[in-house]
Amino acid sequence: MSETRKRAQKAGHGADTIYWDPAKKSFVGAVSLGHGPNGKRRRPKVYGKTKTEVRQKIRDLKKEVQTGVKAPANYTVADAVNDWLERGLKGRDEKGTIGKNRSMANKHLIPFIGKAKLKELSADDVDDWLDDRAEFLATRSLRDLLAILRRSIAHAQRRDKAARNVALLVTAPEGRPGRPSKALNLEEAKAVLIAARPSRLYAYLVLSLLSGVRTEEARPLTWDHVFLETKDGIPPHVAVWRSVRKHGETKTRKSRRTIALPKQVVDVLEEHMRWQKQERASRGMEWSPTGRVFTTRSGEPLDAANVRRDFKAIVKKAGLKPEWTPRELRHSFVSLLSDHGIPLERIALLVGHSSQATTEAVYRKQLRPVITQGAEAMDDIFAEDQEGEDAEGQEEGDAVA
Repeated sequence: MSETRKRAQKAGHGADTIYWDPAKKSFVGAVSLGHGPNGKRRRPKVYGKTKTEVRQKIRDLKKEVQTGVKAPANYTVADAVNDWLERGLKGRDEKGTIGKNRSMANKHLIPFIGKAKLKELSADDVDDWLDDRAEFLATRSLRDLLAILRRSIAHAQRRDKAARNVALLVTAPEGRPGRPSKALNLEEAKAVLIAARPSRLYAYLVLSLLSGVRTEEARPLTWDHVFLETKDGIPPHVAVWRSVRKHGETKTRKSRRTIALPKQVVDVLEEHMRWQKQERASRGMEWSPTGRVFTTRSGEPLDAANVRRDFKAIVKKAGLKPEWTPRELRHSFVSLLSDHGIPLERIALLVGHSSQATTEAVYRKQLRPVITQGAEAMDDIFAEDQEGEDAEGQEEGDAVA
């Protein structure tokens, strides 16, 4: 008996259909999605080389309809990242937050997975990308990269351009060990200050090293927050209430603090103020008591690039490797105090790491409780060096006489 081939069953009315189209040389899937607002039947078509591929596209299409998200077919990972950088970070610092994220994305994200269609991106794709970058980046940088991708896809989801966020299914791998922060020892610190003496960055470095002020707190510092004379029993001090962060806020509320200044810092800042007044007068510019303490030659605020560039040259002149960064002056401040026997809790108070309910209460009344331990210790630490310079100056004066 010869077998007769069963005839394919005809799809029922309104059911999905898959058939071969000789003209297009591909399988076609016709999907029934009910009726539109105009009463016409909605029956879009998808195409594929195999029936399996067409069935998957039909499932994806129905899922988009159920979730209300219709991801654009050609919307790429690069499109999502750039949209987030342009529209998702409004109000953020262009040179800070946006600049950092854009730089990381342009170097380590877009060149590697930027061309991938966002709707086709899988968790495995993200894992493979991060594993590749782990050979070149530290763990912290890998976490930052993954955060950029997660936020970019989340931004696309809010605009109905992505159905799900596959980056949430991935954990950043361990990367290369990051360069640990270092601290200058006393001899290295003295060498840096000597090398910086002719530089306009000298006062900036003296304040950072001898008071523990963050670089982001020193750059926006204004003269009305610097008090160089003893008044009503309160010694010379600096009020660290602002930074270059958004809205001028310090890193945390705990970072707001008022710190007594070592005598050497007071002397240097007094000299810096006289020099700044003369420089402004010679250029026909008016000096302002509320103006920035540290500026460029044209009177503009310093940015991080200015400080890094000049500091690198100073460190090289001091005979040290140029790998040191300005933020390590703060680490050096902590290390020098620790070596001098200052208790850890006092150091934490000086650098703004400790909860200070009393300080917060007094701050609201605009009174300034001055933390003196750091200034006293720094005067002791650098006293011998200052006495040596004074003695050399006296010998030179005797020789001239």
